[in-house]
Amino acid sequence: MIASLGLGVVLLSCGGENQTQEKEVATSSSAQSFSGERWSKEKAQAWYADQDWLVGANFNPSNSINQLEMWQEETFSPALIDKELGWAEEIGMNTMRVYLHDLAYQQDPDGFLDRMDQMLVLMEKHQMKPLFVIFDSCWDPFPEAGEQRPPKPHVHNSGWVQSPGYYALEDSTQYPRLEKYVKAVVGRFADDERILGWDIWNEPDNDTGVSYRDKEHPNKAAYVLPLMKDAFAWARSQNPSQPLTSGVWLGDWSSEDVMSHLQLAQLHLSDIISFHNYDSPEEFQKRINWLKRYDRPMLCTEYMARPNGSTFEGFLPIAKAENIAMFNWGLVDGKTQTKYPWDSWEKTYTDEPALWFHEVFHTDGSPYKKSETDLIKSLTGR
Repeated sequence: MIASLGLGVVLLSCGGENQTQEKEVATSSSAQSFSGERWSKEKAQAWYADQDWLVGANFNPSNSINQLEMWQEETFSPALIDKELGWAEEIGMNTMRVYLHDLAYQQDPDGFLDRMDQMLVLMEKHQMKPLFVIFDSCWDPFPEAGEQRPPKPHVHNSGWVQSPGYYALEDSTQYPRLEKYVKAVVGRFADDERILGWDIWNEPDNDTGVSYRDKEHPNKAAYVLPLMKDAFAWARSQNPSQPLTSGVWLGDWSSEDVMSHLQLAQLHLSDIISFHNYDSPEEFQKRINWLKRYDRPMLCTEYMARPNGSTFEGFLPIAKAENIAMFNWGLVDGKTQTKYPWDSWEKTYTDEPALWFHEVFHTDGSPYKKSETDLIKSLTGR
């Protein structure tokens, strides 16, 4: 949910402003301190060789403002999910990145897991495998289960919520609840061939920019780092047949000497490498080249912000040549309102932007730009 603009400076989709990363220089010895049953490079490469070229989107149905509204029993919408996945299948997409939420599990553990299974049935119907996201540090730090608020008019992701929230993050007495959630979810589906993989934590050090920074936890990264390591361990304890990952998303990755402890943890705990990029094709290629040193499969789990120069036309040919899996942000225009740009948190919009920021389809299933969907279809060969 970001766009990196060079060494340490980023444009946050969570807030839409420039900021300087507070870097914690990590030594190579600290990178070696991470332990666990991480996949070997050979196992990761063999797994990836069995996949088709992966092209999909970050998926949230158009009638849901966030992950909670998607997954709670009262608002779970399999018929709509089926329809929207069908549109994606028609243009050649074969995967989706799908966010979960700890409160949806806490509220209704058995029902939540059953709804995940329903989702998998629908995805298999459309020849897709999901990459499930377990935790997320973006947007509103105060999630609440139950009925979700309506969108703020013309504001990008006005109701998306973090998992875990502010209070759970700082309260270690809630960690057993989070552990139970991770183990239950991964354990239930550990041998399920319908699942592509597990994205343990989305943008773990995101400070939410101008959208919520004044309400955000001042020591967020210090809480997230050990909890993220625990989350990897909890997931691994279930012996999943699918790979684990967490994507780096800001700053300079050219050398481990200039990367933070959290970034190093993400990369050294991941079976497969994932990253985000919302910049130019040249910047996209540069970051691919930086990450090649890890000699593992690569997934770009967020991209495509048209006004930034991050487009299907600019990125997908590079990705196909480099064999990088691709997940653009957004599929169908809906309650997340991510056709509006990040700066809609600061600038007033009264109508949709001249150029959509994210999303591929209108709510009736017609493409926003047919040239884009034609390109995806031609490159995937489906």
